[in-house]
Amino acid sequence: MTDLISLGVADRIATVTLDRPPVNAFHVGMFAAFNRILDELAARTDFTVLHIRSALKVFSAGADLAEISTRFAGPDKMEAAARTTRPFQELFQRISDLPQVTLAEIGGAAMGGGYELALACDLRIAAEEAKIGLPEPGLGLLPGGGGTQRLTWIAGPAVAARVILTAEAVDGKTARELGMVQWAVPRAELVAQAVTIARRVAALHPLSLAACKVCIRLARDPERNGFAAETEWTGRLLATEETQRRVADFLAGARR
Repeated sequence: MTDLISLGVADRIATVTLDRPPVNAFHVGMFAAFNRILDELAARTDFTVLHIRSALKVFSAGADLAEISTRFAGPDKMEAAARTTRPFQELFQRISDLPQVTLAEIGGAAMGGGYELALACDLRIAAEEAKIGLPEPGLGLLPGGGGTQRLTWIAGPAVAARVILTAEAVDGKTARELGMVQWAVPRAELVAQAVTIARRVAALHPLSLAACKVCIRLARDPERNGFAAETEWTGRLLATEETQRRVADFLAGARR
């Protein structure tokens, strides 16, 4: 019996490792374990990056179909739908709302809710050999953990329509070409490349990254002024000792 999900924090990188054989299917216990980890991380200030990966050959196959099939057998279909989709939506929104940068390392299949977990992250790197998709229409369902929304935001409506409406699973290389992930590398290089990205981000100013995430979100909110937010956050950052030190160090290096 594994711990389902483990957490390690070092060098300002919090690493969350999924480990529920055989395919990291999400059930009640997985949701509870992940939420406990996020509760713990909310009380910590010693990390800048949340790196989500898998101990298994697959990243995650998404929902535990054996568990949710028992819900679908009940008479109240709306209740079954809520009990199935809300845990995914709420968990993934918590990840999306983190001020820290989030990175999904996709070493194997990321299907359905597994890919929706990756979509909730800021950054996604995949093995070229990985299989990625949202196959729910093949079951007569839809990607209800945020997949219809986040894939459209991230890769655009044309890509979302292709991937969702055809239930197509693409490899990591194709996912990179479509904008579904930002990097794709051979599987043998994946771990090293993911760690390199995490370390690069961990070296940046945490408050600057949090401010950037706020402004990026505002870019898709027509009711909010992202340009005003850029000015406001620039002023806040300039008032911090960390930004002042980094600017001074940069200017000193430029003079040499």
